[in-house]
Parts: sequence; structure tokens; C-alpha cells
Amino acid sequence: MSHETGVPAGQPSPDAPAPESQTDEVQAPELDFHGTTPYEDYVQADVLTHLQHPLSDDPGEMAFLVTTQVMELWFTLIVHEWETAARSLREDDLNGALAALKRSTYELQSLNASWEPIAHLTPAQFNAYRSALGEGSGFQSAMYRRLEFLLGEKSASMLVPHRGAPRVHAELEKALHQPSLYDEVLHYLSRHGQDVPAQVLERDVSRKYEPDPAVEAVWAGVYTAEGDGDPELVRLGEALTEVAELVWRWRNDHLVATRRAMGSKVGTGGSAGVAWLEKRATKNVFPELWTARSHV
Repeated sequence: MSHETGVPAGQPSPDAPAPESQTDEVQAPELDFHGTTPYEDYVQADVLTHLQHPLSDDPGEMAFLVTTQVMELWFTLIVHEWETAARSLREDDLNGALAALKRSTYELQSLNASWEPIAHLTPAQFNAYRSALGEGSGFQSAMYRRLEFLLGEKSASMLVPHRGAPRVHAELEKALHQPSLYDEVLHYLSRHGQDVPAQVLERDVSRKYEPDPAVEAVWAGVYTAEGDGDPELVRLGEALTEVAELVWRWRNDHLVATRRAMGSKVGTGGSAGVAWLEKRATKNVFPELWTARSHV
């Protein structure tokens, strides 16, 4: 035994470095696959990265095109979350609904951040490839229309641009006649003791939701009773308010980006451009959740 270390002779000190033969080796990733990689099979990256076909020679068009496609993907995910939340509420699964709404707030934040690559375009920069859009407009986005339908912004006329795409038109028509996310919220409130009027619960869900003073009173009562009433209803109200605020920010960011790029000119697709967006930006999503606060 060594008198200096207390370790039996012939055995290594516990503080001594391990022999090189015992050193852990880092496992190299698998590189050889038969056919495409599992990552490609799952993500379809090759498809996604070859969907960009600029129609002008301006290098800035690529940023506009990719940003718009990314927005479409975010719309798709947010629609999925809100449909999940609506189904969960229908099944009285509040936790499931709240989880989906919470996920959608992170996704809305990312959607709103998608404006950054094109939010600071000068008129000259936008005009360099604007003609490539032709009559194309984000107003014609079917997935964004489904998102708006879920918020209660229903209009049968919004199906007209999609008559030439039967599958898309059928999906929009189905969404038009289904209860919105807010409709499911109001039915949930009714089943949990809140006095939501019958005319609201039995309304034609294919029509745009209009604010109702009695619903405002329901939300005012929920918030007035906070702590003494049903705290879960307050959680639901706040989750919806967070979603509504982020939708409002999306609309305002869209307005500002358009105003910077093209001023008050007529928008692509023949819309009123900034004037139309200004009108949209004044509208509150889930309106009674905002007006009820004045009565608490």
C-alpha cells in the first residue's frame, strides 16, 4: 500500500486520469440510410424548401414569399389549436381547452413576429416586385379565413373566391356552419351555471357573432365574483383575452406594415388596402370580454 495515497500498490489513484482506452467515445450520428432520411420523411423539408418560385428578378421578393408561406403554416397550426380547444370545451374538458389556448398564444406571438422581414419595406422596395402578386392578396387565404371563422367572423360571401378549389371550398363551408370557438365558450358557460340567453345559444352560427348585453353581464359577473365564484371561469376568460389581444396585435402589425409599404393605395386583389385594414383593426375579438371590464 502506498504510504502517500493510501491506495494498494498496483492500483490507480481515484484522482488519476483514466487510461485512454477507457475514455468514452462520442457516438457518431447515423449517416447511411436506404432512401431518404427519417428527418426528411417526417418533416418533408425538401418539399417545403422547393415551394418558392419568385416571379420577379428582385431579390427582396424571396423574403416576401417565404414570410407569407410561413404565415400560412402558423395559420394552420393555430386553427388546429382552436379547433382542439373548441372540441375540449364541448366535452367539458376545460384543462384541455386551456392548454390548447395557451399553446396558441405562443404560436400567435411567432406569427406576429413573422412580419419583421417585410415590416420595414419602403414603397420602392415593395413596388420592385408588387406587380408579381397580380391580383393575389392575403385576403384570399383560405386558412386565414378558417381562423377568422373560429373567432366568430363568419360570412358566406368569403367562400366565393374559393369556388374553383372544391376541397378548400368544402372545408370552408363546413367551418362556416360549425360553432365558432366563442360559441363553444358560451355553451360551456351556460352548462356551468351562467345565464347565457337562449337567443345567443340558439343563434345561426353561420352568421357573424354580434355582441350581446346579456353576455357582457355574464362576463362582468364572472370577474366580479373572482375569488368567490368559479375561478376556472376567470382562467378561461383570461386565456381568451390573451388570444384576443394577440389577434388585435396581428391586425395592427398588418396595418402598419401595409401603410409603410404602400400608403393609402388600393391593395392587391382590389381591396381598399389600408382603409380596409384600419376598419378591421378597430374590431375586438370576443367583444364582451373587453366591455365587461368597465362594469367590474
